[in-house]
Amino acid sequence: MPTWLRPLAKRVAALGGLLPFLAYITIFLLIPAIAVIVGAFKTPDGHATLHNFHVATTGVYRHGYEKSIKLSLVASIVPAIVGFVIAQAIHKSPQDAFLRKFVVSLSGVFANFGGVPLAFLFISTFGPVSLTNSWLSHLGIHWAPNVHSFDAVVAVYLYFQIPLMVLVILPAFEGLKPAWREASDNLGGNSFSYWRHVGGPAILPAFLGAVLLLFGSAFSAYATAQALTSGTIPLTPIQIGSFLNGNVFPGQENVGKALAAGMLVIIAVVMGIYSVFQRRAARWAST
Repeated sequence: MPTWLRPLAKRVAALGGLLPFLAYITIFLLIPAIAVIVGAFKTPDGHATLHNFHVATTGVYRHGYEKSIKLSLVASIVPAIVGFVIAQAIHKSPQDAFLRKFVVSLSGVFANFGGVPLAFLFISTFGPVSLTNSWLSHLGIHWAPNVHSFDAVVAVYLYFQIPLMVLVILPAFEGLKPAWREASDNLGGNSFSYWRHVGGPAILPAFLGAVLLLFGSAFSAYATAQALTSGTIPLTPIQIGSFLNGNVFPGQENVGKALAAGMLVIIAVVMGIYSVFQRRAARWAST
């Protein structure tokens, strides 16, 4: 091989491992996203239009965005606070403690558990004919919560959002160097001053980034809410699902693509801000 070709060959070999991943991203994410965005600007007969976005941002579809954003905010801020406290407790425990390993492993399982099975378990546990309701009835307590309401969806989302927060924020706690605390103590600082001037600023970017990650997770979730509510709550992912099922008015076939394009924009903005916070967190970790 000529000498001038060797650096190029090394670069090609180094990038060779990325080709399957890039192919996956292109086929399953990039091409569908482009198709959705292009289709959002077209009528069913192929003419350019902005009418799809007008419909997607008014009436029940605008209400769907508002409900989805409200759900995502609640289902990200509350789990972020609870998960932060749990992660701090895990961080303070010994590295080889059984409870620490158990909680982390359990968080990994619960963070990936959702969809129809989670909705079924929730209804079976707290529904009108659930085991909990049966036990309480034997005690003379009549409690029948509405498991298909907005609050119920929030409660179900907490089930996998809190463990996800634990997994995301725990590395940030691990990045807090013991030397920082020792230096603060040597300079006469207490616990409050340490978290005010050192620990807090160091972990804040990671915390805010985790909140944004939870927001994106809740905003794009579909199966759990659909299985729990059967579409009675106007959430944007459920509305898009109705378009995929063919429940559309004539002439509005591409409104679902406009809704999806709007979701892509919101998720892109959230993930862009998330990447900024991640870079700031990495900068603290490298100091």
